[in-house]
Amino acid sequence: MFDLGLAELLIIGIVALIVIGPKELPVVFRNVGRFVGKARGMAREFSTAMNQAADEAGVKDIQRTINTAANPVKSAMDGVKDATKDMTSSLTNLDPESETGKLAAEKAERAENARKIQAATARAQAERKAKEAADALAKAEELEAQAPAAPKES
Repeated sequence: MFDLGLAELLIIGIVALIVIGPKELPVVFRNVGRFVGKARGMAREFSTAMNQAADEAGVKDIQRTINTAANPVKSAMDGVKDATKDMTSSLTNLDPESETGKLAAEKAERAENARKIQAATARAQAERKAKEAADALAKAEELEAQAPAAPKES
């Protein structure tokens, strides 16, 4: 709308600092922020009211009809998307006694078992690394104990 970039905002801030002064600048910015917030709220409220009025008047149905006539390929693709959404939602609500429901339950059980195996493997690896670290620390302490004390230089 106004297309203000960082450079423009910086120039406005410097001019405001010079004209208004450093004491009053935070108060002015706070008031400007409140004003902008109120303006955005009013614009949002107006936009919502206009959308509700358009919905009540049936404008969206007319717009959908015009879009379908203008772009039949897009409307066909939208129909395919809606059909796949319906199909996937029906597949998630399967009868547990049907063959498909049994296969879906088996797949879920396999996925849970795979997660358990991964967790057990990660735990075993962590324990092995902790044991290796403890062994290396013990070996280092043993070697330090065996090393003769270095003579002190005076």
